[in-house]
Amino acid sequence: MTFVIPFPLIDPILFEIGPVAIRWYGLAYVIGLVLAWRYVRRLAGGPPQVASLQDVDDFLVWATLGVILGGRLGYAIFYQPAYFLAHPGAIVQTWTGGMSFHGGLLGVVIAGIIFVRRRKIGALAFGDMLACAAPIGLFLGRIANFVNSELWGRPTDVPWAMVFPNGGPQARHPSQIYEASLEGIVLFIVLFALWRVPAVRNRPGTLIGVFLTGYSAARAFVELFRQPDAHIGFLLGGTTMGQWLSVPMLAIGLWFIFRAKART
Repeated sequence: MTFVIPFPLIDPILFEIGPVAIRWYGLAYVIGLVLAWRYVRRLAGGPPQVASLQDVDDFLVWATLGVILGGRLGYAIFYQPAYFLAHPGAIVQTWTGGMSFHGGLLGVVIAGIIFVRRRKIGALAFGDMLACAAPIGLFLGRIANFVNSELWGRPTDVPWAMVFPNGGPQARHPSQIYEASLEGIVLFIVLFALWRVPAVRNRPGTLIGVFLTGYSAARAFVELFRQPDAHIGFLLGGTTMGQWLSVPMLAIGLWFIFRAKART
């Protein structure tokens, strides 16, 4: 008999006020954005002087829009294009679930490029600060996936396997926890340590590259244990959509690292 860890039954809805339901998933987005904003403020207060605290405060609204709009559109384009082409009105129904990290990242990148051009801020240096804060949101988002009993792993007999409420009777990898650990905790620590190295801070774009390569490597690795989306399944050679989307991110991240130049 395979030993499994009981899944903690946590209601995805934190509390309800009339017709309004506050969900853990939405709360994770709010807390992630707020904590990331406070962390970027802290980084902006020290050397090198990249942007003012007012700039960081103002960008919070831009980042929020980029994450939500980009994440939802990315999910529609990358994961269920046929469905959303047939039901375009469903794109705005974010409460039904379905957000893409890769889409959210693109949304923040586009918002950031427009923002730094308007404010005349160094794009790469500003991006380095944002990259250092991104794992905070990733960690909280994956924990919310776990609470929602979604994006669970493949069947397994490891001692820490879990039977998810909506994952059938099979014991599965808690892949959300794997991702929270690698994409969130480990990547945050790596970027935190590198930011404290003056030579790294003096090469704008390096930390963007480290974040992109670190996330893509972690995501591609955890995809080996995560169950593919049911409507997509496995792709060529047993790969997954998450792995395919991570390949260009890895290449771009390495390009940023090797192209980074020291400030003159």
